[in-house]
Amino acid sequence: MVITDTSLTAPRARTRGGGGLGRYILWRALLIIPTIFILVTMVFVLMRSIGDPITASVGDRLPPAQLAERIAAAGYDRPVIVQYLEYLGNVLRGDFGTTISDNRAVTEVLLTFGTATLELVIYTLIVALLVGIPLGMLAAYYRDRGPDAVLRVFAIFTYATPVFFSGLIMKLIFGIWLGWLPVSGRASVATELQLQLVQNPSGIYLIDAIRTGNSENVIDVLAHAVLPALTLGLMTAGVFLRLVRTNMIGTIGREYVDSGRSRGVGEFRLVTKHAYRPALIPIITVIGMQIALLLAGAVLTETTFEWKGLGFQLAQYLSARDFVAVQGIVALLAVIVAVSNFVVDVLAAVIDPRVRY
Repeated sequence: MVITDTSLTAPRARTRGGGGLGRYILWRALLIIPTIFILVTMVFVLMRSIGDPITASVGDRLPPAQLAERIAAAGYDRPVIVQYLEYLGNVLRGDFGTTISDNRAVTEVLLTFGTATLELVIYTLIVALLVGIPLGMLAAYYRDRGPDAVLRVFAIFTYATPVFFSGLIMKLIFGIWLGWLPVSGRASVATELQLQLVQNPSGIYLIDAIRTGNSENVIDVLAHAVLPALTLGLMTAGVFLRLVRTNMIGTIGREYVDSGRSRGVGEFRLVTKHAYRPALIPIITVIGMQIALLLAGAVLTETTFEWKGLGFQLAQYLSARDFVAVQGIVALLAVIVAVSNFVVDVLAAVIDPRVRY
């Protein structure tokens, strides 16, 4: 009788586990809708709190009569609630409006410059993972010894240093003093001219450079990406380093690690083969939060290195007081952050069942 109960309850437990994951993913997916709604609403309210976009952008350059005419033509003289409902309807259709300073569709701006920011974020995450995880493992291995102390100071230094300051220092050292790397742009003028000849360009320079079949173009694109990626990546690497160190110190003391140690497994192998995998689970969760910081840091990084992505354009539109463009860019970034956190939460739930509801 006991055997029969066991055989029946085991599959039932597995079914509950799978259903729990499904419900968790569905619940997290549904939460994206109110999250994006709140973020888009906050952006709209903040932009409207300083007045209508036309007055903010060109109000000091137009006579009052022409200014009033342009405000009425754009519909900004209507009640704010009417403007808000119309804005939500346009956003649902993928229409974020038209920029005031250069009369471009905001969606065109997002598509043109969004790929540049995406490329920079990918480079940044690669640098952060390649630097932060191995150094975090090394710090845990040498816990409370000299290398550990040095690495902890390094992590604090990289995370606490402002991005624009570290970017300027890197430009000064590697670009001006040593002359090893370019200090601005995504590629040289010659390479950009060749990239413009690529049919149906992706907007990601590395992919388009590979498609040209010219290795010099690929090298040139990668050389221009080194300093921006290092500047933003080292900041994130400091966070990963401390997380990996802390979690690996906890896993090193687990029973299965002690069991391996008693069987004569070397300490280095225990750290690199057994203790580090559970320590990587928090990294997956933190990546979602770091994407928001990366997008915020991209504004300063792209401006420092003249990397013409969304951050660079956002700074330009802020200078021009083009709040229609600013509103569209910030709304898109908010959507990216919400979706990224959803993907990260799902990955964490698949890897570690303990995070499921």
